[in-house]
Amino acid sequence: MTRYNPNINEGLSNEQVELRIKEGLVHHDVTVPTKSIKEIIFTNVFTAFNFLNFGLAFCILLAGNIKNLLFIGTVFLNMFISIFQEIKAKRIIDKLSLLDQTKVTVIREKEIKEITKEEIVLDDLIILKTGNQVVVDSYIQEGELLVNESFITGEDIPIEKKPGDMVLSGSFIVSGNSTIKVEHIGEDNYTSKISKDAKYLKKLNSELMNSLNRVIKSISVIIVPVGLLLLLNQINIPNTPFNIAVINTCAALIGMIPDGLILLTSTVLAVSVIRLARVNVLVQELYCIETLARVDVLCLDKTGTITEGYMEVVDYKLEDGVDDAEFTRIIDSYTNTMIDYSPTMKAIEAKFKTEQGKAFTAKKLVPFSSERKYSSIELSDCTYYLGAYDFILDKHNKKYDEYSKDYRVILLAKEEKGSDKRIPMGIILVQDKIRESAKKTIEYFKEQGVTVKVISGDNPVTVSHIAKRVGIDDYDKYIDLSNIETKEELKEAYLNNTIFGRVKPNQKKQLILLIKELGHTVAMTGDGVNDVLALKE
Repeated sequence: MTRYNPNINEGLSNEQVELRIKEGLVHHDVTVPTKSIKEIIFTNVFTAFNFLNFGLAFCILLAGNIKNLLFIGTVFLNMFISIFQEIKAKRIIDKLSLLDQTKVTVIREKEIKEITKEEIVLDDLIILKTGNQVVVDSYIQEGELLVNESFITGEDIPIEKKPGDMVLSGSFIVSGNSTIKVEHIGEDNYTSKISKDAKYLKKLNSELMNSLNRVIKSISVIIVPVGLLLLLNQINIPNTPFNIAVINTCAALIGMIPDGLILLTSTVLAVSVIRLARVNVLVQELYCIETLARVDVLCLDKTGTITEGYMEVVDYKLEDGVDDAEFTRIIDSYTNTMIDYSPTMKAIEAKFKTEQGKAFTAKKLVPFSSERKYSSIELSDCTYYLGAYDFILDKHNKKYDEYSKDYRVILLAKEEKGSDKRIPMGIILVQDKIRESAKKTIEYFKEQGVTVKVISGDNPVTVSHIAKRVGIDDYDKYIDLSNIETKEELKEAYLNNTIFGRVKPNQKKQLILLIKELGHTVAMTGDGVNDVLALKE
């Protein structure tokens, strides 16, 4: 396979793109398609239950007595409920997939063009800007980026990327502009490799459905010999016509099949689906309701589940002699100058924004980096620093350390021109915004006897603080799973802890499997690629 290194200003030529398409080196959707309507109808029509009933209906038709076919209405109604619900769910999921048609800006033939992600070819040059999502694994050719990989890793601290670094599919650009070259397409992408084991249609496991199927199978085995015996008995009754003997036999056999029970089950589940739909819950198959009711362990993700996925400023504390209005003006000017779309900076900007806000006339800007842990703006007479206090001051502070137990502490410091001393002006206390319904929901699960566990890719101490705020029991029992390797270690960790941090995607899956092995029915919530394997289980 030939690799191209296109000029940063020219991109691939049309001939190179055409060649890539002919070679099949085009990005393609690797998600599992939903069942087709034909498959949904087939799986709901061709069942042992339906075969039994249609067989008896056929015998009655041959006997020439149509009025005795009313029982078949139960069968059709049961089929209709299941088929209608599954097709409705399929259409909603397909519609969501259509809404996710991301447009990508590429350089081709010296021109900037917008294409769909399915038109990306290997070695394409893509232009990334703040707020974009990375669709394919690529190497940075030009520019620097601050990247949020929480969708992949679960940790929402932005990572600095420079030319030569790879940006992974599924990550978001917090700040910066860059031109990247496509390195992987389709199933070769990092996110595709993580979720490859989840790419299959999983058979529903329902105790209720399995029990009904066992009953139907048992009836199927005995109904033929019993039917023959009943028919012989009817024929031996004097003056009984053959067609009457068939109808009487079928009437007896129909009573053996629990049509009413199956219809009642489907009806109750359908009512449950309707009630859940009123609160925007999509149920793909009817029997999922029963599985949901049996859950006794619930594994929650942190970001986007317990929290809303963004930060909020709780309070701020000024150092002696610092004026409140002056502090607000500086922070407002800082956020107007330093273009940073990280959740923390968005929260600070929202808190200190004023109508008169203006940007600084800066001589030099130093953006935030995960290594440096702060950003800075150099003016003509001084330099302002904003970020982690222990990195800005190069030492710990007892007062700030106390606040850091419950909040993310952001320090604003000032360094006068000609001085090498950074003087603290005040701290801003930031925390994850908890969903309004989170605490009430956790209380509900407690009342129902459901054990709540939190599985996150984030720092376990951070997750523990959030668990405390929403009232999760044993929030102080947490562990970092990054060094856990064996199944025995994982089992011990599960039995002794409630909060699990730094959890890798495959560990999440192993944890879910372990809980199931311990005899529990487990449910999980999650919103990232790192959750996919566990969610599938």
